[in-house]
Amino acid sequence: MHHTYSPCPSCSAINRYDPARKGGPVCARCKKRLQVDGAVSLLDGAGLAALKTSSPLPVVVDFWADWCGPCKMFAPTFSEAAAKMAGEVVFAKLDTEQHQATAAELGIQSIPTLIVFHRGRQVARFSGAMHLAQFVGWLRSSIQPAATSL
Repeated sequence: MHHTYSPCPSCSAINRYDPARKGGPVCARCKKRLQVDGAVSLLDGAGLAALKTSSPLPVVVDFWADWCGPCKMFAPTFSEAAAKMAGEVVFAKLDTEQHQATAAELGIQSIPTLIVFHRGRQVARFSGAMHLAQFVGWLRSSIQPAATSL
């Protein structure tokens, strides 16, 4: 069983959940439904702030928009990697159209952009879509230094 983490959209509590469990996760604190798609958390700015500083695991965030063709092409790859690497890395998505202030604060200038955070710090960034093997390789190399500093 591989757990992942997600912030609650209502109270910002960080929740651990099993993405394979039926029915979808709810917040342990306020009992509201968490915003997840399988092993991927769907974030707003507050959720990103909470998750990147509170997650015990590295967090990779896909900054995307609905109108972006490469973002849509990369989405299944991101979901597949999330299912493969649950328990090692927390996977999350942030819609840059809905959360423009957060995207601007992080200097997102092209999408998709992937950022890996560990203990609140950005440890890696990549702009553009990748194939699954390339993405998993990049991600593993990005989290390797983070894992050794645990």
